[in-house]
Amino acid sequence: MSERPEPALVSMRDIEKRFGAVQANRRASLEVAAGEIHALVGENGAGKSTLMHVLSGLVTPDAGSVAVGGVAVTGWSTAEAIRAGVGMVHQHFMLVPTLTIADNVVLGREPRRGVSMDVARAQREVTAVAERYGFPMDVRRLVGELSVGEAQRVEILKALFRGARVLILDEPTAVLSPPEVQELWRVLRALRDGGGTIILITHKLDEVIGISDRVTVMRHGQTVARLDTPDATAGEIARAMVGRDVALVAAAAAADAGAARARPAAGGPPRLTLHDLEVDGARRERRVHGVSLTVAPGEILGIAGVEGNGQTELIEAIAGLKPVRSGTILLGDLDVTRRSVRDRLAAGLAHVPEDRHRRGLVLDYSVADNLILGRQHRFASRRGLDRARIARNAANQIARFDIRPADPSLPARALSGGNQQKVVVAREMGNDFSVLLASQPTRGVDVGAIEFIHAQLRAARDADKAILLVSAELSEVLALSDRVGVMYGGRLVALLPRAAATVDVVGPLMTGATPARAGAA
Repeated sequence: MSERPEPALVSMRDIEKRFGAVQANRRASLEVAAGEIHALVGENGAGKSTLMHVLSGLVTPDAGSVAVGGVAVTGWSTAEAIRAGVGMVHQHFMLVPTLTIADNVVLGREPRRGVSMDVARAQREVTAVAERYGFPMDVRRLVGELSVGEAQRVEILKALFRGARVLILDEPTAVLSPPEVQELWRVLRALRDGGGTIILITHKLDEVIGISDRVTVMRHGQTVARLDTPDATAGEIARAMVGRDVALVAAAAAADAGAARARPAAGGPPRLTLHDLEVDGARRERRVHGVSLTVAPGEILGIAGVEGNGQTELIEAIAGLKPVRSGTILLGDLDVTRRSVRDRLAAGLAHVPEDRHRRGLVLDYSVADNLILGRQHRFASRRGLDRARIARNAANQIARFDIRPADPSLPARALSGGNQQKVVVAREMGNDFSVLLASQPTRGVDVGAIEFIHAQLRAARDADKAILLVSAELSEVLALSDRVGVMYGGRLVALLPRAAATVDVVGPLMTGATPARAGAA
């Protein structure tokens, strides 16, 4: 561990926190200097978020000490943390979509004119703060109209408006497109250069290397390493996180490219066929334009593209969650275009959705019950659900997919994001299927879980399953795919053999370049 010569703005020592049988923090420590971007990394369930909840006043530690600016604050409230300049931007935003940006930012601190809120003053004050920190916006816009990246900047603005000098961001890029990520980095660097302090919870090692000044690594609730980022490598950080060498995605992409060149073409009739598929969005606007493709047994077809280019609507239409305007969907030789979700499941379709909270889990249900969602009829008897069979299924899937904690009675919301994702993957891949739709399968999970999920996808491919993969992470598409498609503006603008799908070719296609121009890039 490297020693910090300058005094710490944030000092957390020997933090202990237990939730029932789960020991979230074990003598965990964190030292963060003023004016730096400090990355806090670790596997899902390593205790990162709990440690930050202690710092932000959401959780009271069982033992240990916390000081901010040399003042002891152990066990303070969220209001006290905010008054002391500690603000946290959560992974799932806490905004009211029917209110304006200004209304959301001043909520709870509204300037008054008599008994009413002074709307004009609120807008002026919020605009001034936004311009001061380098991301001006029209504060009269409704939050419900914003993109994900814009909504995140409103959360940051809300913390800054309340005087945050220590800004905690929990997995801030999990739902951002590449351009939005770059805009976020610009904002964070500007905040740091202006004297602000940022603590960044992330599992993405390229982000750690690219944006942070220092990094603290946690494993099993403990602090196991503190490193100066310029002196560290991604492999070294990953090894500290997991306790062993890990196959990183970028390295896997390079290795798999060679494997893809040598891999024979998949044989047999297609398992999934789309012909001229047209799908509308929520406001009846066309989101998918005439997409045709096939996926063969023993093949992973990866779809690359910046989010918002029709990938969500494409996958949800195939899964039966969104109606098709025109075109056909075949599973094998069965036309399922107008069939129900249950019919598609019976025909061998499995679906890992992009949003595990909205589409993949019922957070208040137990892990055991989430592992049978959509398949309850298979566990039914004349007297209702067969709880013994459900328990056996849960025990098998928890062991096979390494879901932690290994307690099937826990509600899904009690699990870390990565382990929630493993529940979804276990349910969809732990049963028999012929076609898998894998949409953002590793979103918000750590390097160890990414390695595990990638291994499951490769194993399914090698067992002659047909997999349609959609990911906003180009490195993931390149690491896994046998062929690569690119979506832009709702159209499939290119379909390439893996050997031809390089970053230099695919990257420009994702931003609207024509295939000829991209190939020349």
